[in-house]
Amino acid sequence: MAENIVHLVLARVSGAPEGVKGISLFVVPKFMVNGDGSLGTRNDVHCVSIEHKLGIKASPTAVLQFGDHGGAVGYVVGEENRGLEYMFIMMNAARYAVGVQGIAIAERAYQKAVTFAKDRVQSRPVDGSIKASVAIIHHPDVKRMLMTMRAYTEGCRAMASVAAAAYDAAHHHPDAEVRKQNQAFYEFMVPLIKGYSTEMSQEVTSLGVQVHGGMGFIEETGAAQYYRDARILTIYEGTTAIQSNDLVGRKTARDGGQTAKDIAGQIEATESQLLDQGSADALAVAKRLKAARLAFVDVVEFVAANTKASPNAVFSGSVPYLMLAGNLVAGWQMARSLLVAQEQLEKSVMGVDVGFMKAKITTARFYADHLLTKAPGMRDSIVEGADCVTALALEAF
Repeated sequence: MAENIVHLVLARVSGAPEGVKGISLFVVPKFMVNGDGSLGTRNDVHCVSIEHKLGIKASPTAVLQFGDHGGAVGYVVGEENRGLEYMFIMMNAARYAVGVQGIAIAERAYQKAVTFAKDRVQSRPVDGSIKASVAIIHHPDVKRMLMTMRAYTEGCRAMASVAAAAYDAAHHHPDAEVRKQNQAFYEFMVPLIKGYSTEMSQEVTSLGVQVHGGMGFIEETGAAQYYRDARILTIYEGTTAIQSNDLVGRKTARDGGQTAKDIAGQIEATESQLLDQGSADALAVAKRLKAARLAFVDVVEFVAANTKASPNAVFSGSVPYLMLAGNLVAGWQMARSLLVAQEQLEKSVMGVDVGFMKAKITTARFYADHLLTKAPGMRDSIVEGADCVTALALEAF
């Protein structure tokens, strides 16, 4: 469909080693290039079908056919047999980007749901405060859904922003030790941003449909498209389980959980700041953050101690571990935002948006009370519930 296009293709050269060590990366153009740089004859690569997909239909998934009319020409990129290595340079950047895509679609679903909730009139308030039907945003359960959407999105956006800052510091900070620390932090964050943010986007876009009620199931409202489009995000660039394998193996077990524990130490420092701040909201968030951190540390120790000795036990809970870690880190960033907002309000900073800062505090408190509270239960299922995951006989499925 494109007038011109260049494909990056993984393939093998003749005599390449077996397995992933024998994969090379090639540039395969739609048109051959003449010596003077002009476009020449058509290369033997053709699109033979477009897949029919659940969502993201504006981004076509195609079946390509190579060499059906004599042979396609590809140009090797870099060295032979290093294609997978080269691909992962792109893949790691793409994993971060897909996480941000999940955050973006969640934000759009939230915006649409809020607009609908402010316009849709149905039922009187349950507290009798108004004696007529009101916009549904007055109803507590609608507020709960909107706050869930808002808190998830803000927490993940903050997590992604902090990781991006660490990436910059890892590449540009003048101190080599600081660069090393930031690189370790960023690498730990990537599976959380990709895995947690995309899983989150499915819940948020589903809630967006729910806020719309029956109209959410009707294509014309647009809410359903966000739900459908979000569904691919947990799959491509590595499923959530693949991200979890990375988190368990490369990011936790490899260094005995040290990077994870270092992050827990930073979170504990934020807890101390919340206790020093002393407001009711800060103290409540500190309580929830501590419980989530302790749950996380328990799981990290379980993973570090058992990945080699009892791999089935660890990987039975690998995705819950990723979800717990993502939940905690996003909640940590919400706690940090609360501290900044409280400081801005208490100092009466010139030009500060008071409503914005108060909303930050309320959203952080909601995250702590409604989302961080899931962490201890997740810890129990990971550390104590592994056996029942694999206990059922295969013939019983």
